[in-house]
Amino acid sequence: MKKEKKRKENNNPLLEIPVKFGQKAADDLTAGVGSWTFIIFFLIILIAWILLNTSWMLFKEIWDPYPFILLNLVLSCIAAIQAPIILMSQNRANQKDRQRAEYDYAVNRKAEKEIEEIKAQLNRIEKKIK
Repeated sequence: MKKEKKRKENNNPLLEIPVKFGQKAADDLTAGVGSWTFIIFFLIILIAWILLNTSWMLFKEIWDPYPFILLNLVLSCIAAIQAPIILMSQNRANQKDRQRAEYDYAVNRKAEKEIEEIKAQLNRIEKKIK
């Protein structure tokens, strides 16, 4: 006898909507950027940048002077690109939540209808018994 593989069944057809490349990329970026690993890695890069650019006292080499204008430009560009991508991912999550809520509502309505039918049957059975 062959062992049957247990499949995880998703009874919600609305949640099986195909995901486009851009949507998946936004979700993945949001998951990565929203982690402690990214924050610590980014802090290390910022500290290294500042240390390299303030070491001019020792090595007499300078490529981004003290106000760190190039660093500010890089950080501004990262923020300008990240913000809309994170918003796209949040909009997608909201859309999925809305679909779940609509599906839950439909399931609840169907269950309510079935319960009413069962109650009616029980009332009929009760009347026949008496």
